Amino acid sequence: MTVGAQVKQTLAELKGIQANLETFAQSGGNEEANALLLKNARRVGQVIEKMEKRLSNLEFEEPQYKGF
Repeated sequence: MTVGAQVKQTLAELKGIQANLETFAQSGGNEEANALLLKNARRVGQVIEKMEKRLSNLEFEEPQYKGF
C-alpha cells in the first residue's frame, strides 16, 4: 500500500470516527457525556483538516498519488 493510499484510508477512518462521535452525542442521555463527545468530534475534525492539507501537499509533491 502506498503512502498516499494509507493517508486516504486514515482520513476515511477518521471521518467515520467523527460521525460516530456526533451520532452518539445526539442519542440523548447524559448532557456532560454528550458535550464531551461533541468536543472530541470537533478535535477529530481538526485532525481531519490537517490531514487533508497534508494529503494535498503529498499529491502536489508526488503526482502519482493523486486519484488513488
